[in-house]
Amino acid sequence: MTSAVKDVMATRVVAVREDATYKDILTAMRKYRISACPVLDAAGHVVGVVSEADLLPKEIGLQPFSGPGRLLRASGRRGERMKAAGLTAAELMSAPAVTIGPEASVTEAARQMYERGVKRLPVVNEAGRLVGIVSRIDVLSVFARLDSQIRDEVIHKVIAGKFKLNPEAFEVTVTSGIVTVTGQADNPTVASELIKAIRQVEGVIDIWDKIGYRQQSA
Repeated sequence: MTSAVKDVMATRVVAVREDATYKDILTAMRKYRISACPVLDAAGHVVGVVSEADLLPKEIGLQPFSGPGRLLRASGRRGERMKAAGLTAAELMSAPAVTIGPEASVTEAARQMYERGVKRLPVVNEAGRLVGIVSRIDVLSVFARLDSQIRDEVIHKVIAGKFKLNPEAFEVTVTSGIVTVTGQADNPTVASELIKAIRQVEGVIDIWDKIGYRQQSA
């Protein structure tokens, strides 16, 4: 069974409004020992995320202007310098927010974090309102699954269930999330598809494929 975001997310979330000041944001981060806050509009919708990285430009003294009335357009620094001039969450936040729904899979959450280069995702319901937050460590928690649970799923839900194969024809061992499968499949295609399916079992870190086959596929 694949875990959903709602199974691993934190439901107690510290968020700030668009008009929260720099000091308000910093105070909340220090008080609750967090590194980022979702930003909400007046209707409670997530419109962005403000993080420590968004606050740093002001701390290190970046100046928003290169001269009277003229923005400094140094490559890769313009956005940082604009944030240095920001006074509220609306001006400091990274937007639009990259969000995810509670029913989405943990795999999809991990993919979004990787592809978008973010450390956390606000979780929003169908109305766009905040219901939780999921972080990298939350999605990685699936790899803490017990070896015995992984083995049971491989044998009963994949080999015997999905592929309708005799589980006694295979030897399955799991050590620290690494699955070793030994046995005989009908052909190379079945063997390949079986390994692919086992790789998708939650908590599997790697597979040692020792599956043989009795005949070549046509």
